[in-house]
Amino acid sequence: MGRVRRPRLVLPALAVVAALGLGGCTAEGAPQPTRTTTPPATAVRFAPQTAGDPAVVDAATAPERAVQASRAFFEASPGAVVAPDGDRAAQERAAEVAERLHVPVLLAPAPAPSASASHAPSASPTPTATPTATPTATPTASPSPDLTAVSAGLRRLGAVWVAGDAAPRLPGVRRYALADAPDVTAPATSAAVAVAADEGADTAATATARAAGATVVSSGGSRIPGASAAVVDALSKAEGEPAALIGSRFAGLGDAASWAVAAARGGYQYSGGGQVPFDGKRLFVALYGVPGDSALGVLGEQGPGATIARVEALAKRYAPLTDRHVAPMLEIIATVASGSPTDNGDYSSDLDVSRLEPFVDAAAKAGMPVVLDLQPGRADFLSQAKLYRSLLEKPNVGLALDPEWRLKPGQRPLVQIGSVSAAEVNRTSAWLADLVKEKGLPPKPFVLHQFRLDMLPDRSAIDVSRPELDVLIHVDGQGSQPAKQATWAAIHRDAPDVAWGWKNFLDEDHPTLTPAQTMEQVHPTPDLITYQ
Repeated sequence: MGRVRRPRLVLPALAVVAALGLGGCTAEGAPQPTRTTTPPATAVRFAPQTAGDPAVVDAATAPERAVQASRAFFEASPGAVVAPDGDRAAQERAAEVAERLHVPVLLAPAPAPSASASHAPSASPTPTATPTATPTATPTASPSPDLTAVSAGLRRLGAVWVAGDAAPRLPGVRRYALADAPDVTAPATSAAVAVAADEGADTAATATARAAGATVVSSGGSRIPGASAAVVDALSKAEGEPAALIGSRFAGLGDAASWAVAAARGGYQYSGGGQVPFDGKRLFVALYGVPGDSALGVLGEQGPGATIARVEALAKRYAPLTDRHVAPMLEIIATVASGSPTDNGDYSSDLDVSRLEPFVDAAAKAGMPVVLDLQPGRADFLSQAKLYRSLLEKPNVGLALDPEWRLKPGQRPLVQIGSVSAAEVNRTSAWLADLVKEKGLPPKPFVLHQFRLDMLPDRSAIDVSRPELDVLIHVDGQGSQPAKQATWAAIHRDAPDVAWGWKNFLDEDHPTLTPAQTMEQVHPTPDLITYQ
């Protein structure tokens, strides 16, 4: 992608200002800035941006992120607006001025206490651009990393307007009051999209983005930009335009930042909005089974169209019972464990993709996700998952692993209860996450079935950190409700930070819970309720 061209903007009288000393006043005894309306004119040069990798502003502190943002959006400026860190009102005033002047906002940390502080009034200094001018000689504590960062940012931008003590006193930096900021009108500069994890925590950095012409949208606190429907809408409509991520929350993305932006640009959203399936604001209700086989679940009792209608009707029964958005889903058994030997000797029958496609396509047309369930017998999960790569490349298709049917050599389904190691789960999830990243797909559901602790014997070693996958543990025991509740509680103990699923068996539960009973009796509220 080529670089986005941005106009060269010259501001004839530009201020670097602090929100301390608003209106040109400072606290009694504080150094008073000398005002002038004729600082040297300097060109604003916006940092070249492309629609490729996003700029990531993810430092640990707000002052450091403000400096990062100034570098991401500005190559040069006659100055910056400086506000004190921790003063939200002052930062908002500073942001208004910076956006009008099309310059960055920097944050000045509170100065370290002086070793021999004097409270006597001092004379107003005369501003000077002489490089040999020095700050006060009063001994102070060592500068903080934040103070070092903002000082470097001011020197790089050649700041010439600042007021009060909000910014450090530096050689060659002239300081002027907020009230002296000139009136400047500038054209729109860019159609870039800046995604803020927490705009309130990054008033300065987001103001810098707006000053450079970017549109700022919120991810709602999520490290996944596409968790927000507004972000998906903005990025999918801004094809070919640059993007930026602002917030320490995005530090956890690492090299997945480009994938996350590409996924949002793709535009796919789960019902109710956003690209994170188990976001705590949504409840999925699913039918489970094998296409064309009524013995293995209710999904197989009818064809694709009737299955879609049935699960939609079921989901509607839950809608009045919760404040969450209720969405239908299908969980299709793609490989079926067998009690007798199969042709491949794995005690597992691999359904052909062509048998699954009508249900996957019908679900996609209806705007609902599908999860492919694997019952591998003596095979391994990864080799079976790869059989369905063509379906998993679709944005609405996720994956479920069923350890009950993962058997060791010599074991057989329906004779032993299987299990799977964390290492095998992690190999499978890594392959799937890499596929999601490679194809720019939204985060996929990654479901782990469990109703006994020994099905996932080293569960604490399972990697749930990959942002490309949203992990859910599905507690799918059957029988009496007291027994199911005991299983639910046991599986929750010492569990990783994941979403949760509950299964209602129509024939095997005693009794089968109604939708109202499910919502009343199952706590915490599941993210997925499946019917078999």
